[in-house]
Amino acid sequence: MSTFSTAVKLAAVSVLLLLTACSSTKPANTSGMSSSETIVPGSKRDFEVNAGDRVFFDFDSSDIRPDAAATLQKQAAWLKRYASVTLSVEGHCDERGTREYNLALGARRASATKEYLIGQGISASRLETISYGKEKPMCVESNEGCWAQNRRAVSVISGGVSS
Repeated sequence: MSTFSTAVKLAAVSVLLLLTACSSTKPANTSGMSSSETIVPGSKRDFEVNAGDRVFFDFDSSDIRPDAAATLQKQAAWLKRYASVTLSVEGHCDERGTREYNLALGARRASATKEYLIGQGISASRLETISYGKEKPMCVESNEGCWAQNRRAVSVISGGVSS
């Protein structure tokens, strides 16, 4: 019996060694891109990946948070590098509140984002704003985690790039 038990253990160890030898040593792709995707400098995808295209707001607020400021500084640096690019800044809200109130709050969020970029040296003529209020949610569940995703301003390239 002990010879059989030893043989089974050795077989199990051999299988594990073979599986380990066959496994990949490449790190996992956590960027959201396929490993074959190439980002063209100055493209919409370059902006999304390297500058970030959205910032988030606290409930019932249009104040720029520290994490949003860091993203907007990256956006401003990217926009300085690609001076022909123009943006449309979209203001969004969660589902709570009236349609009218959320359109106004979304407009304040888009405007605060635009003003921050202007303060970083981006010309106002390159930036336009629009509010969607609660009309274009990213998430449709009725809970704080979802609402937090919907309280945002999204910077969308509206001109100056071809891809």
